[in-house]
Amino acid sequence: MTTRLADIAAQAGVSEATVSRVLNGKPGVAATTRQSVLAALDVLGYERPVRLRQRSEGLVGLITPELENPIFPALAQVIGQALTRQGYTPVLATQTPGGSTEDELTEMLVDRGVAGIIYVSGLHADTTADMQRYERLRAQGVPFVLVDGFSPKVQAPFISPDDRAAMALAVTHLASLGHTRIGLALGPKRFVPVQRKIEGFVRAMQDQLGLSAETVEADLVQHSLYTLEGGQAAATALIERDCTAVVCASDMMALGAIRAARQRGLEVPRDVSVVGFDDSPLIAFTDPPLTTVRKPVPAMGQAAVRTLLEEIGGTPAPHSEFVFMPELVVRGSTASAPHVLRTS
Repeated sequence: MTTRLADIAAQAGVSEATVSRVLNGKPGVAATTRQSVLAALDVLGYERPVRLRQRSEGLVGLITPELENPIFPALAQVIGQALTRQGYTPVLATQTPGGSTEDELTEMLVDRGVAGIIYVSGLHADTTADMQRYERLRAQGVPFVLVDGFSPKVQAPFISPDDRAAMALAVTHLASLGHTRIGLALGPKRFVPVQRKIEGFVRAMQDQLGLSAETVEADLVQHSLYTLEGGQAAATALIERDCTAVVCASDMMALGAIRAARQRGLEVPRDVSVVGFDDSPLIAFTDPPLTTVRKPVPAMGQAAVRTLLEEIGGTPAPHSEFVFMPELVVRGSTASAPHVLRTS
């Protein structure tokens, strides 16, 4: 074994200790060094250890939050199809309340020898989370890509929608309809997409309506949960503050906002306009059909796969964020502000 280690070390141009770390799947070895050792094994005709051999068999992990929000299955479908077309087998791992954590799912996928992992709306989006977990994963030689969320502390490629531009689209649309009291309903503030949406919303309210940032943040931004019930609670609070329009950070929240308006005897869009975010499947068929900001899911999913496969192939993507532009889809849940004279 010692002779074998020496041969491999000489071929790879590294120390025997480094070879040992690679063969035993230990962290602390750069991805390029790891590849050199594995290439040396192949050149010298040695079989790769089973754990390392499995990593080349084409499994790619996809870790998503719960699948109740239809935007996550939609993204998983795009990513899964793109992987399959490239000859990889997607392994979907879903976080559920009270179920497996992201770290547990990661460990499970690494133990299965996945070639790489794509994270959607994971802990990388939480500004209070410890980002060391991703550096440990990188040290194990597992390539990964992070979707929806950004951290300057993680050396990896990120894929995101332009959350600030999304809010500008929504506010500009509502302001053009005569709305001056526009509220924003969104999730907990610790998440990067939430913080970016607030920034975009505040800036758009300043540009379109001349409101101060302090007024907007104090009076027109309501945090809740990314659920139908969360949207209902946030919209109820905003309507009580005389908002005639509510922008929501997800379509699920927007459905809750419509329910909140109806519970107060108000009609959407006659009395209250509602804008969603995502353009989830079937959202065009709600009552009324939802005006929403469409998340560029196909482009984001394909970019995530393309970037990961480059990493797997030994061409690491830069530590950067690929940002995709959303688009406004106007349907039946927005109309002129109640005080604007109608000609119909």
